[in-house]
This record gives sequence, structure tokens and C-alpha cells, in this order.
Amino acid sequence: MKVLVKDESLCIGCHTCEEVCAQLFFKTKDLGKACIHINTDKDRFHHIGICNQCGECINHCPVQAITRGANGVVRINKNICVGCMICVAECPEGAMSRHDELVEPFKCISCGACVKKCPTGAIKLKDIEVDKKEKAVF
Repeated sequence: MKVLVKDESLCIGCHTCEEVCAQLFFKTKDLGKACIHINTDKDRFHHIGICNQCGECINHCPVQAITRGANGVVRINKNICVGCMICVAECPEGAMSRHDELVEPFKCISCGACVKKCPTGAIKLKDIEVDKKEKAVF
């Protein structure tokens, strides 16, 4: 399966990845609706928040709305999700997202659109294996 990997030392904080993501998935320029997030700390270091498809959120969803698909990507079924946001709170990468205009959380599905537009190569797609316990192996 393919997952996004990051090299934060290459990130220049241009937010192109967020713009591409928000436009692709929500048809908006609202960066709050991007599945990837760039946060800059007080030292001007850019932190890239992306889902690595670890599957930890699957274990925390009380209604089993989060599953791993046949291709290994972790997905949220909006028809089952009750919007409790437990997955957002429990995500070890801080990659589950929420927005005030949306009932359910959302996350990266490793589509790679951001990779194609990143001007510095700070984000890449990497092939990994998924073990029998449905946990990503890096």
C-alpha cells in the first residue's frame, strides 16, 4: 500500500499541499478542510501533519465506521460515523481532521495529489506492507 511520508526539513511552509487537498476533496480554498496540515512553530520550523495509515483510529471508533480497505487505506464511512470525534482525539499523528461545518471527521487517503504539487519534495508516496493485525509496518 502507498502512504505519505514527510521530510519536514524540506518544507518551506508554502501551504500548496493544503490548497491542493482542500480543492480536490471539498472544492474549496478553506485550508481548514485539507486532510494535510502545515503548522509552523515559534522557531519557524514547519511541521507536516499527515495520516500514515497506521490504523490506530480503527480501534477507537465506537461504531466501527473506520475500516481498512482492500488497498490498505484507512477510510471513514460517513453513513456510519456519528461524529463523536474520538478518532480525532486518539490519532497518534494528529492527522484526523475536523471542521465546524462538517459532522464527521476526515483524513488523508494517500491519493498523492499533494506530492505532485509540492515544490520541494517534502512529501512523497512510499510503498509499505500491512501485517495481519491490520497495522502499518514502516
